[in-house]
Amino acid sequence: MQKTHKLIGSAGEEAAANWLCEHGYTIITQNWRAETGEIDIIAEKEDMLAFVEVKTLPHTATEDLDIIISAKKRERISKTAKHFLQNNRQYKQMFARFDVIVIQSNPLKEETLKVLHLKNAFEDYV
Repeated sequence: MQKTHKLIGSAGEEAAANWLCEHGYTIITQNWRAETGEIDIIAEKEDMLAFVEVKTLPHTATEDLDIIISAKKRERISKTAKHFLQNNRQYKQMFARFDVIVIQSNPLKEETLKVLHLKNAFEDYV
């Protein structure tokens, strides 16, 4: 069961990256790690940098951010984003935001993906 959960999560992250590309974003990196945590996708579009958390929740039809991602997780993402900007100064002057993409269908099945993109989903916690 755990292996299937990881497969669905990985497939969801790939689907989200593809979806972002189809909507004009350029993927800078995926699964960027620092001692504070991990960011699923870091992407840019025009002069904007998006730190994207991906949730694959095939049976969830909610836009309630507190159900999708905890405050503690948002804080970790925010701290990790700061580490990314400190280590990648070429992005320091760009407007940065925190997005959440929810894949509301099973990316392992051949079905139309339902993607919910919550732009600027939360503020910087640090």
